[in-house]
Amino acid sequence: MNPFEFTLHATDGLARRGTYMTHHGPVETPCFMPVGTKATVKALTPRDLRDMGAHMILANTFHLHLRPGEKTIERLGELHGFMRWDGPILTDSGGFQVFSLADIRNITEEGVRFKSPIDGALVNLTPERSMEIQRALGPDVVMAFDECPNADMTGRELEESTDRTLRWLERCLSVELKPHQALFPIVQGGMNGALRESSARRTIEAFPDAKGYAIGGLSVGESREQTYAMLEHSIGELQTDRPRYFMGLGTPRDLVEAVDRGVDLFDCVLPTRNARNARVFHPDGNLNLRNAVHRDDGAPVQENCDCPCCTQGFSRGYLHHLFKADEILACILTTQHNVRYLIRLCEEMREAIVKGQWEELRDRILCEPSE
Repeated sequence: MNPFEFTLHATDGLARRGTYMTHHGPVETPCFMPVGTKATVKALTPRDLRDMGAHMILANTFHLHLRPGEKTIERLGELHGFMRWDGPILTDSGGFQVFSLADIRNITEEGVRFKSPIDGALVNLTPERSMEIQRALGPDVVMAFDECPNADMTGRELEESTDRTLRWLERCLSVELKPHQALFPIVQGGMNGALRESSARRTIEAFPDAKGYAIGGLSVGESREQTYAMLEHSIGELQTDRPRYFMGLGTPRDLVEAVDRGVDLFDCVLPTRNARNARVFHPDGNLNLRNAVHRDDGAPVQENCDCPCCTQGFSRGYLHHLFKADEILACILTTQHNVRYLIRLCEEMREAIVKGQWEELRDRILCEPSE
């Protein structure tokens, strides 16, 4: 396969099983990408990630620009050499982080000006600057710089925000990336279905040769029903021969719902963040290992789970003790479980699609207790 070629191996309904090739190897889809915000997936080593079956990981442009700086990372081997991960990497553009800094940033047509949360220094981030930073970081997939509207934005303000993302895309395309890099544009449009459809069509018109497309501006506080409805409005306009990336999705139920609508890639900090707060995925409903009910429980987190935590026999009682004692090992073991849980789910989804058993798997997961 050529770099950035996407091959569809099977479909079952709208669910797709594919392979996305990058300079650093293939990404088998559907694929969950663990998030390494600051060039590390918290509590896991690169070897852990490989052993658990991770194909692609994500790093954060905003945070790495602020510390240690993209030039430092470029000198130390770009992200792959810097963090010792030899598989595919995707970087976000900083747009979502800017969204989260609502109290200390100002958005204009030029870009975004904000105060660094590290030292208070004034930082200017423009579409061109985001591309330059990501070019230096050296990931395989670079995200276009976008404006992420809040879930309550409506009317002319939302229209202008969506138009601005498209204008910013044109400016992103003016910056030449490295030969091994591909740029994904982002579909926006808030909670307006017609605007999302228009954004998708206009994004394709602006960049018809994109090697993949992302759906952004969801999972920002709206209801799940809104999330799925806006996803449908966005994805229905996108080409079927490119990977579709839903930004910021990370519960088992959400992954299944997204794949059922044709999504191929997803990422989220939820699995690792929850793990550090003693919350672990389980088919019978999430567990909070800090709860006293687990104090004398000798069972693993999940029977028949193939994650390192469960296969080594660490009990719920032991994990409860580690969290109560504030021991680092607690976060390591629960993170191993949560990340492997989602990666294994993706493996099961890929197999089910190929075998024509997607509806059976989908219905089983969606009947499990909600998070």
